[in-house]
Amino acid sequence: MGYGKLEPSDPVISQPQEAASSAPSRRRRNKVIFLSLLSITLLVASAASAAVLIGLRTRASGAPGSSIHRTPTQAISRTCSKTRYPDLCVNSLLDFPGSLTASERDLVHISFNMTLQHLSKALYNTAGISYLQMEPRVRSAFDDCLELLDDSVDAFSRALLNVGVGQQSGAATPTNDVITWLSAALTNQDTCMEGLADVSGPVKDQMAGRLKDLEQLMSNCLAIFSGSSTDDFSGVPIQNRRRLMDSDISEENAGGLPRWLSERDRELLDLPISGIQADIVVSSNGNGTYTTIAEAIKKAPEYSTRRTIIYVRAGRYEEPNLKVGRKKKNLMFIGDGKGKTVISAATGEGFIARDMTFENSAGPDKHQAVALRVGADHGVVYRCNIIGYQDTLYVHSNRQFFRECDIYGTVDFIFGNAAVVFQNCSIYARKPGPSQKNTITAQNRKEPTQNTGISIHACRILAASDLQPVKGSFPTYLGRPWKTYSRVVYMLSYMSDHISPRGWLEWNATAPVDKLYYGEYMNSGPGAAVGQRVHWPGYRVITSTVEASKFTVSQFIDGSSWLPSTQVAFLAGLSD
Repeated sequence: MGYGKLEPSDPVISQPQEAASSAPSRRRRNKVIFLSLLSITLLVASAASAAVLIGLRTRASGAPGSSIHRTPTQAISRTCSKTRYPDLCVNSLLDFPGSLTASERDLVHISFNMTLQHLSKALYNTAGISYLQMEPRVRSAFDDCLELLDDSVDAFSRALLNVGVGQQSGAATPTNDVITWLSAALTNQDTCMEGLADVSGPVKDQMAGRLKDLEQLMSNCLAIFSGSSTDDFSGVPIQNRRRLMDSDISEENAGGLPRWLSERDRELLDLPISGIQADIVVSSNGNGTYTTIAEAIKKAPEYSTRRTIIYVRAGRYEEPNLKVGRKKKNLMFIGDGKGKTVISAATGEGFIARDMTFENSAGPDKHQAVALRVGADHGVVYRCNIIGYQDTLYVHSNRQFFRECDIYGTVDFIFGNAAVVFQNCSIYARKPGPSQKNTITAQNRKEPTQNTGISIHACRILAASDLQPVKGSFPTYLGRPWKTYSRVVYMLSYMSDHISPRGWLEWNATAPVDKLYYGEYMNSGPGAAVGQRVHWPGYRVITSTVEASKFTVSQFIDGSSWLPSTQVAFLAGLSD
């Protein structure tokens, strides 16, 4: 998959399996997409009809689109004033039935319906050009976009259903859940556009027309729901002064863990291998259910409501382009330990992983070489090695938690736009290629209303053995801002002396540094001195425990609502 950080000549290391699909498989895929779109269309239509039945009347005189009604109401004007694209917001809402008599609360639902309709139409129209002949690189970018659009339709559908149920039944829907799903959809669209930026030709031109205004519409929907205006960015996770929906922020439980992990999952992450009853056993020696991980993933059930355990015995599994798709829900991978179960160049979504090594063996001169990609909500990676050079770990989207992992890399080796917490991990900078600089993070938060960022808490920031003797020749930085609202914090972590006194690096000479949020809180070690750090408007030394606490497991990724069930040890707050 192209991730938008490659030069045109760079290799694409981890493409989805669909990139090499045959014409029959593409036809099957398009049939599935069509059926999905049909169900989504019915969903949107029923939601819109329900809105009419509860009192949202269509334009007067039965003249939809009539120019005499193009002046927005006060409710529309106030609603759209919170967005980054107010003109598009006004025009798109005016085109939707019922908007002229809608309250601000009603406009939240109209915004969801309208945006989901645009997403569904974009997916349908994009699938409609899949028959065109494409060069391999163009086909890869096209298939990536198709898959990402499908994921975004799913995310918006979940959000719409939860918002609708919450209002109609009076039940409180956790606001952060909805914001997470909308943020992920925005990240999907950004990833699609980044991939298209690396190609040219008629397919790209047609895609541009089919995806027109889509990212801006999703941005507006997120801003409307969150209740944040464009100048409401305070540099910390969204704590809206104004909510159009009730919020249900869970309290920390006695164990201090998020509750999105069930009690059974917690047990599984704590049990010895001998005590786990696996559903599928993978062994390269042939003494398991399957000899490859790909076979195991293929045979795992789709949309399962129970955890499916795949035990991967010790060995090296050279299976590039491994992928766990959205339909393969609730998979858990368990290995025999770091360095024992080794998966080469894997891509993963929607799973829990424990006691494994994910490795991309491409050297420092091979540019992007992703070892692990995680895009699943409530993803957990526990006691794993993640080894590569440039772009080792892609924390793509949604909420994630890494505990007791060793992560190795050089350039931007933890990157993406998830809301992710790393806790009690060791993060190793390696010796990069000639004239390269090491950058640990590259966070690509593009919208001020996205609840995303990278939190590195109680970790160790170290030089790998190959960098140690030459660390004076290769400076290492804590991160650089891939996108305008990039957000990274280091808290209560140890930093060795390979960290540059400046701490942080510009993306390029013209990239803005005023709207990002880079923070450091009570770190230790020779690399943690802040006296010579960058003087950027978006950089701060955090002195408030209240501010620092916003980036903990319990507050930043709602960990107290889901992690306890995984049995993974963690700190919910800043300390025990």
